[in-house]
Amino acid sequence: MLRVLYSLVPVAITAVYFFGWCVMSIIVVSAGIYALSLPPTTPLWMVAVGVIIAVLFGKEMFGGFGKNVFNPAIVGRAFVFVCFPIELTGKFIPVFTGFPGGFSHWSMAGLEQPPQFIAEAGLKIIDAVTSATPMWAQRNYGYDSSIFSLFIGNIGTIFQYEGQKMILGAGSMGEVSALVIMCSCAYLLWTKTANWRLTVSTLLGALISSIVFRYVFGIKTVPAPLFTMFSGALFYAAVFMVTDPISAPKVTLSQWIYGFFIGTMIVVFRCKGIFSGGAAFSILLGNILAPSLDLWITRVTSSKKETASNSKGVVSP
Repeated sequence: MLRVLYSLVPVAITAVYFFGWCVMSIIVVSAGIYALSLPPTTPLWMVAVGVIIAVLFGKEMFGGFGKNVFNPAIVGRAFVFVCFPIELTGKFIPVFTGFPGGFSHWSMAGLEQPPQFIAEAGLKIIDAVTSATPMWAQRNYGYDSSIFSLFIGNIGTIFQYEGQKMILGAGSMGEVSALVIMCSCAYLLWTKTANWRLTVSTLLGALISSIVFRYVFGIKTVPAPLFTMFSGALFYAAVFMVTDPISAPKVTLSQWIYGFFIGTMIVVFRCKGIFSGGAAFSILLGNILAPSLDLWITRVTSSKKETASNSKGVVSP
């Protein structure tokens, strides 16, 4: 991996020379958001395929930076998840715990000896690499993870299903700790880097829809509201993906509808979709809807203003 990074250094320097330092910001932001949305066991070549698709079909196809309809990071993520479902949805691992955690290891899959809780259960490293995420365990095995563990990111335990011992693993790299994402969100909102309406409306959409689907319509496959909020990529998507200023709507009311729609669709995909998480596909649907939302809302608003202006200009006989 390091050699590949070394080989990209002169390419990046050349790009900066020809196009300016904006190149580095594009590389770092897009690559960071995309990479952290993947599982830690993702092969490097799959990551590269997603990057190529994201740049070519998510950005350049529409005219380059500032003209893309879809969030490029989401395009890359959705592509690799659909094309490589086994590697991207079936190889999650538990997290390292204690000090120094993962700072003293390359990866969980590369350990010679499994962590203590796995060894005590009589399981091996290969079992850890095929563990179930909290959402998958809840939907398919009826196991509810601790809300506190989901909140801080300490995800990794043994649970029983039909007499078989199974390992609970974390999800993608960036979505594990809701607490850390909240801190990042506070910084982005404080510096006015992210639009708070997009984040809040997405979270409200997921919260309200989970309450309505579960307690009003009686759909038990929809998890409890707290589990919905703190599991999966909901927080990560609401903070880092939905807030993309280029693919998101520009009109205030459109932003509220857009975020609420994405949050609702995440809940729908989680309980009815093939994949246990549906953040990427929900955002892509929102990206499709965004331009039309701005157009419709602007037309309605302009029509109301014109009607009000005409009514004021009418002089009664």
